[in-house]
Amino acid sequence: MDKPVSDEALQPQKTLGRAEFIALAAALMSLNALAIDIMLPALQQIGAELGVDDENARQYIVTAYLAGLGGGQLIFGPISDRFGRRAPLFIGLALYVSAALIAAISPSFTVILALRFLQGIGAATTRVIAVSAIRDVFGGRQMAEVLSMVMMVFMVIPVIAPSIGQLIMIFGDWSEIFIAMAVLAIVFGTWAAIRLPETLAPENRRELTFSSITKGFAFVLTNRIALCYTLATTSIFGSLFGFISSAQQIYTDTFDLADWFPILFAIGAGLMAISSFTNSRLVGRIGMRRLSHTALVGFTAVSLLWLVLALVDYMPFGLFFVLFSVAMFQFGWVGANFNSIAMEPLGHVAGTAAATQGFLTTLGGGLIGAIVGQAFDGSTVPLAAGYFLTGLVAIALVLIGERGRMFHAVNQPV
Repeated sequence: MDKPVSDEALQPQKTLGRAEFIALAAALMSLNALAIDIMLPALQQIGAELGVDDENARQYIVTAYLAGLGGGQLIFGPISDRFGRRAPLFIGLALYVSAALIAAISPSFTVILALRFLQGIGAATTRVIAVSAIRDVFGGRQMAEVLSMVMMVFMVIPVIAPSIGQLIMIFGDWSEIFIAMAVLAIVFGTWAAIRLPETLAPENRRELTFSSITKGFAFVLTNRIALCYTLATTSIFGSLFGFISSAQQIYTDTFDLADWFPILFAIGAGLMAISSFTNSRLVGRIGMRRLSHTALVGFTAVSLLWLVLALVDYMPFGLFFVLFSVAMFQFGWVGANFNSIAMEPLGHVAGTAAATQGFLTTLGGGLIGAIVGQAFDGSTVPLAAGYFLTGLVAIALVLIGERGRMFHAVNQPV
């Protein structure tokens, strides 16, 4: 039997076990991955039906959502520090569902982009609430373990989302993909309404004033460790968003594997899920910094090898997939640990901290990813260059944050 995740702070649902808490947090966060990845098989049809001839322009369906997701977190973070975690979550889910349902009947690509932006704003609550609730309950390496488990469950969605999207396309059309997103959000929202406790204790609630909000953001942005690790996460996530934006074109145009796209995409996401699970098992013994710093250096080195081979035009699919898989496996050891290190000193402003970090990571990473995606030229060179450069920037930011040191252990609660 699972023990409750906390004590009186978890009223009214004290019976919520640790496993269910992790599963519910992962389910809520997975709505973000679903909204991105389930759309990928439909990009060509949406473009064809709505008169969007430029294949790269179709990627804006992903970019618009990420822009809303990033900006929305700045709104809901301070709100959740004032009113708690539950109420803002349900407001955001209602916006997510409404935007998806209206997009399903929209005849215009421009209108769909606007609705995707609104859908992203609604989805922002799922990330803010999930991360801040975890920080409300856990700290130190325990937080890294929980975030790793959340990421493992979260990554199941990218494994199956493109296949779900393609299956819907076989029996229907792209509008029904939006309906499917709305239905799943309603299911997860109902689960949260019944079972999710309020994790923010009344004495930890902050005033919702301009002064309080600016002080909260200033505290997050002036903490060296928090800021550097957040920016490093932003950089490294830019590589992931770059791959998501151009994945269909790489598998379809570069390697002529259109029919295999959902399976190959699922394998890559599956490797990240396995990586997140191994991180949750190892981080308590090895430490967040040692594990994530080693993975970051390995990610950058593999990306450099990939870039060199791509530049000399030696990149058969098998080699590409091996290098890409190795890089993404190491990616799974970076994200959760970097988020935990960045959140560790910010527990008293967890909602604002999660919002600030989420905004920078999502919007900044999304913009980097859009640049990488728009640079697609029929080869894997732009993507390889994106992976290498984002890894290099992340290493530089970690060195700044740690005052030139890497791979060292820090005494933390376990």
